[in-house]
Amino acid sequence: MVTPVLARDLAALGRVSEETSSESVLRGLTATLAGDIPGCAGGSAELWREERMVASASHSELILLVDSEGDMGEGPCTEARATGRHVIVQDVLRDSRWPAYDGMAVRCGVRSVLAIPIDVERAVLVLGLYGVRPGAFAARNVPPLADMLAEQVTVALANMWDYDEVRTDAAQMHEALAGRAVIDQAKGIIMQSSGCSAEAAFDELCRISQHHQVKVADLARLLVDEHQRNRHGGTG
Repeated sequence: MVTPVLARDLAALGRVSEETSSESVLRGLTATLAGDIPGCAGGSAELWREERMVASASHSELILLVDSEGDMGEGPCTEARATGRHVIVQDVLRDSRWPAYDGMAVRCGVRSVLAIPIDVERAVLVLGLYGVRPGAFAARNVPPLADMLAEQVTVALANMWDYDEVRTDAAQMHEALAGRAVIDQAKGIIMQSSGCSAEAAFDELCRISQHHQVKVADLARLLVDEHQRNRHGGTG
């Protein structure tokens, strides 16, 4: 079940860009499961963080199966998440653990299932592999596959979260610099109109913002916008 093509495609998931997100990583992961693992006709991924779940699947029928399993509260992926161990269903027509789930799986064209839980930083990822024939997943092949998936997926998600933090920090810094610039503009307007110092102009901004319970940056932006409207109106 572990092939060079699978290793290559899983490693590619660790490359991040502006378009990278939890959803894009999960979509790539499910497509890789379905395309690269012998006997696997489809894949699903459930990323759980603080009881919130983001799900993806390689086929629409599997999204339906994942949603139905969540509604029923039982099934192989639910069991894998609860126990922290992989779960194999060799044939849903002969399995008796979750009759309602097995019936839904048959309606979705699924005959065998392998659910693999992976603990990653701040989250649990449950992967579902689905076969259209019974016995698609041999128990002896699961440990090396689970190890490779855990290693590569952990790297991909960690890279994505690190990149998200960098983007968030950059956005916050940009916002802070923009706020600082508009405050300086507002101070200049006050200084020009009243002939006060920069320190006194800032104190006046703070006094008005506290009185009206408005952030200093928001107040400064209002003052600058009004000043620009009046200036343009006077010259038009």
